[in-house]
Amino acid sequence: MTEAVSENSEVTVLLVDDNPQNLKVLYETLKDKGYRLLIANEGEKALDLAHRHQPEVILLDIMMPEMDGYEVCERLKADSQTADCAVVFLSALDDLQAKVKGFSLGGADYISKPFQSQEVIARVKTHASVIRLERELQARNRELQSDQARILNSISEGIYGLDENGIVEFANPAAASIVGCPVEELIGRNFFETHFATAGDNPDSLPVKATCQQGIAENQRDIRMLRADGTGFPAEYRSTPKLDSDELHGAVVVFRDITAELDSEKALEDARQLVQEQRDQLAHTSRLTTMGEMAAGVAHEVNQPLTAITNYARVAKRMMAKENADMGLLQETLDKIEAQSHRASEIIRRIRRFMKKPATGKEVLSVPALLEDTRQFAEVDMRNNKGAIELSVPENMPEVLADPVQVQQVALNLIRNALEATSSIDSSAPVEVSASVQGDTCVRIQVRDHGIGLSEDAEEKLFLPFFTTKDEGMGIGLSTCRSLIQAQGGDIGFERPEDGGACFYFTLPVAGAQGSSCAPESDSSRA
Repeated sequence: MTEAVSENSEVTVLLVDDNPQNLKVLYETLKDKGYRLLIANEGEKALDLAHRHQPEVILLDIMMPEMDGYEVCERLKADSQTADCAVVFLSALDDLQAKVKGFSLGGADYISKPFQSQEVIARVKTHASVIRLERELQARNRELQSDQARILNSISEGIYGLDENGIVEFANPAAASIVGCPVEELIGRNFFETHFATAGDNPDSLPVKATCQQGIAENQRDIRMLRADGTGFPAEYRSTPKLDSDELHGAVVVFRDITAELDSEKALEDARQLVQEQRDQLAHTSRLTTMGEMAAGVAHEVNQPLTAITNYARVAKRMMAKENADMGLLQETLDKIEAQSHRASEIIRRIRRFMKKPATGKEVLSVPALLEDTRQFAEVDMRNNKGAIELSVPENMPEVLADPVQVQQVALNLIRNALEATSSIDSSAPVEVSASVQGDTCVRIQVRDHGIGLSEDAEEKLFLPFFTTKDEGMGIGLSTCRSLIQAQGGDIGFERPEDGGACFYFTLPVAGAQGSSCAPESDSSRA
């Protein structure tokens, strides 16, 4: 005999007793409590109903013919579909051994006959609530496990779960794909022996070993790991300890094959080197162009000491031809020859240093010395443009880290442009070259002229390659300057002073300062 009541109820209760009167009493006791009630009068029917409906609570009589309540309970607990049901035994047996046997078989509670209605209602309510909460928790756990599995299966990095001895307890599909071995074959393998050729030589220094046995997290890049077929690949891995209540149970390892990444990095580095070589070549070409423009002035600069040397040499020869030569005057003349020789040598040295294609790279530089050297080199342009240069560098100026030849090339280019701009309006105002500290990490060097100023579209064109306002210019000056300063980790731009003219500036990083570059000013180049 079976009967279902309250089809919309959340909780299902199965009543099992071979005595119809007992079943009727139980049914009447629970029928108005909102439960879905199922009734069985013998063991086989109870097992069938329980398997089909998975009731939360089963009120089970012990003393039944053919199959007693103990056997029914035992079979219920052996079935995964009904193992979590709360079995409450009903029996007139009130001895301790009967109760102990019921609990040992998985029973949740025990109600003695004759039972009281209030007791039955209270016990059913309690066990129904517990089982419902447990099932909700289990369902949520299954959802979480399913979500976790989907996440782990979708991750492109390989993931291992290892015990404290390095035995693989878990592997995701990505790990199997990277290693070239099915997940089921990875489980149970020794991580160290599988992935490292030196596992038997020096086991204590193996990657992940400290994480498994000491709980020390690790993160390494570009280590060589082995696949299942013995071939190697460069890998990056992170390992974290697997803890349970502060007790170490192994490690979780996340790893990936970085072969393609390393190839891309090498290709990028090769491209960077090519760009640097092209930048250096363009800078060298720009210096040759500058020297071509300055050739006449440089020739005049060198010719002056050479002419003086010739004249002093003739004087010395005439003095030596006399019978009573004035040795003091002769010595003074020879000293002048030597001084003019040093002057010519210094001019040539400066030209050669400026012309050379640098290979030493960045150095720690003194800003005052660098600007003074540049000012001396611009003396030819000063005479040609009938101008002057006013140099202003405060004391205690910090040293900068930069390529001396390239920075001097930029400074000289800006100074020559400023001299030409000032000369174009017949102004006698000097070109102002100054340096100042910008923040804690940068030095700003600026060149101010009092010339015609900059056009309205200067922002759009001035630093573009091959743009020039000079009839015979190549248009690589300012474009090259920007490339060279950016290579130093600095910034370059211009401002429009309120009283006319133009002010160009560039920044260089302070030697030893934190950070490798100077952040560009947000609005200066658009002033």
